Amino acid sequence: MIKKMVIPLLLGAILTGSCQQKKKKTLAANQGSQELSYELIVPDLHIPWGFQFLPDNSILYTEKEGKLVHFINGKKTDIKGLPEIYVRGQGGLLDLQLHPNYAQNGWLYFTYASPAGDKKGGHTALMRARIKNNQLVDKQLLYKAQPNSTDGRHFGSRIEFDDQGYLYFSVGERGNRDVNPQDITRDGGKIYRLNDDGTIPDDNPFSNQSNAKKAIYTYGHRNPQGMKRNPVTQDIWIHEHGPMGGDEINIIKTGKNYGWPKASFGKNYNGSQLTPYTTLPDIEPPIHYWDPSIAPSGMVFITSDKYGNWKGNLLVGSLKFQYLALCFLDGNSVVKEKKLLEGIGRVRSLEQGPDGYIYAGIEGLGIIKLQR
Repeated sequence: MIKKMVIPLLLGAILTGSCQQKKKKTLAANQGSQELSYELIVPDLHIPWGFQFLPDNSILYTEKEGKLVHFINGKKTDIKGLPEIYVRGQGGLLDLQLHPNYAQNGWLYFTYASPAGDKKGGHTALMRARIKNNQLVDKQLLYKAQPNSTDGRHFGSRIEFDDQGYLYFSVGERGNRDVNPQDITRDGGKIYRLNDDGTIPDDNPFSNQSNAKKAIYTYGHRNPQGMKRNPVTQDIWIHEHGPMGGDEINIIKTGKNYGWPKASFGKNYNGSQLTPYTTLPDIEPPIHYWDPSIAPSGMVFITSDKYGNWKGNLLVGSLKFQYLALCFLDGNSVVKEKKLLEGIGRVRSLEQGPDGYIYAGIEGLGIIKLQR
């Protein structure tokens, strides 16, 4: 069931005081709710696109400008040996994910805008590598979308593993909405599925279709910047940017078409009609959409007991309105929504740490730990 959610009242007051020190900040709830606080763990970050906790509980994070950084014992160390990165508009060094058996094999996966190819510009790529002596080694390019474009929009990109060890990653439609997302012979506007070594699973939905990009798992997407495995159903959930209105949460199902730009709840940015259809036959509808758009980035399911009755629900970051959207779930439906930490800054990335706490990457601030 699709739920249109009107943005609710503010839960937390805007933070005051310096945000550049590692100390707790308290947000008094204006509706008599419990207090919410955060602790600044990694300070002074620009655009922390993705981050992961290593087995020793240190943090590895990306900066969109093209930096991979290891944060341990309060010290930041740049990891050298990154491939050439095309930094333009929304493109740069993007998401980060560890192999499910990282402690044993050391494989690190990351997406980035790559200029590799025979034309100017760049497109989203997926690489894996290991880290040795603060240097990337054993680098393997697993996928490079084509063709390159000088357009600075809609690279995606998030990475996730499912419970069977398959790797999923998203690539935005690069601003070419009328061509890329509905054409399975072209990259862009897709969710891809690979084996962990970059080979293509035999049962991918288009693996036997002539001229199709065999790695495609779903199509008809705009710009997915959130992706997580649902811990209950094991389904892969994504959210993606719509146009003016029409940001969506979708559950990924093999071979399905998610409609962009044939069907959408959004409008063109000038207010004109984009499409008369919110859904069509053979189009997979979203389980939830936002109007107005919140510009979602990062998402995480709350599975620990650290947050009381929030357990079992979903957090989504808002770039546009600079808050956390707490989405209360009933099965696969979003039934209610609250805004948390409004005014905190552009929420770019979200992860649940090994200690059970939720951590958020905030543009212009850093990585924070949320406490209720």
